Amino acid sequence: MDEIVFFNPGDSIGNFHDHNEAVKTAQIYKQKQEADKKVLVVHGANNQSFDIFLADDAITHSNETNTDSKSNEKPYRVSDKL
Repeated sequence: MDEIVFFNPGDSIGNFHDHNEAVKTAQIYKQKQEADKKVLVVHGANNQSFDIFLADDAITHSNETNTDSKSNEKPYRVSDKL
């Protein structure tokens, strides 16, 4: 079963057309910057690309603080968790 998560597209670390390139970049990012945080490679909202986000940036009901952010959030399907 697919896991659907919501992110603000402006929080994306990167956008790629190739899944392997996205995973490789996410691994490099995690190694250099945020080794203690989970990085997600997600299938883009347009179903034609892959985006990289920090797992902590996922939008949930518990961390929504601004009603304006709801208009910017988009659903993504998790491809890989690193």
